[in-house]
Amino acid sequence: MADLHSQTGFLQAQGAPLYYEVAGQGEPVLLIHAGVADSRMWDEQFAAFAQHYRTIRYDQRGYGRSQYPAGPFAYHEDPVELLKSLDIGKAHVVGISFGGKVALDFTLAHPEMVASLVLVAPSVGGTQPSELVQKFAEEEEAYLERGDLDAATELNLRMWVDGPQRTPEQVDPLVRERVRTMQYHAFTVPVPEGAETLDLQPPAITRLAEVQRPTLVIVGDYDIPKKLELSQQLAERLADAQQVIIPGVAHMVSMEQPEQFNRVVLSFLNKVAI
Repeated sequence: MADLHSQTGFLQAQGAPLYYEVAGQGEPVLLIHAGVADSRMWDEQFAAFAQHYRTIRYDQRGYGRSQYPAGPFAYHEDPVELLKSLDIGKAHVVGISFGGKVALDFTLAHPEMVASLVLVAPSVGGTQPSELVQKFAEEEEAYLERGDLDAATELNLRMWVDGPQRTPEQVDPLVRERVRTMQYHAFTVPVPEGAETLDLQPPAITRLAEVQRPTLVIVGDYDIPKKLELSQQLAERLADAQQVIIPGVAHMVSMEQPEQFNRVVLSFLNKVAI
């Protein structure tokens, strides 16, 4: 990373600054991070992809260096403003977890701007949370209401880094600590009065037939059952989709197995040139 020449900046979009970073030359690839992280989660991908592509990563609203606006905003509209500001008309889009939801919503709202899609253990708008996820959300809310950010952060690590099949001791401690730093910071970002998230309507789960772009779906076999089910559903229902299951990892596939992840994604991108 030290030798990587990158451009960084802040874009004023939807009423608040959005932090982004760009490196490399070639066809554009946009990386959209998970809801337990920020753009730093892509360190291994950003450096590797920039050797072949013009690679863009950014902090979503309320993560990293990006702030919430004091009014309504849509996560899936930020890529529009960002790509336009960089004079990019069409890009390959890679999204993980919540970032996968944003990537899919962006594709449905602005299909002309998407060349291909990589969805990594994605959330999908319009689906109902499983009992496991609902219980997690209730526990997280209880910790946050008490102001116990450490416990809320560790809860997220257990759910989204370790996964239900592993103990913390079975996971790379560096990955856990990187996510801990990013998630804890996200909990501290102030939310102005008036900030309101606008979701895509109708939601993505009812519009999968509209997605007419080559799509790669990736999931780790230690992820929660809901993510495995959703990934299989997307692979079956999207018009031009393939699925890769990476063994021995949970939700944060790209961080736990960066070399394998990079090989799989770069191979896919090589076949779907703009």
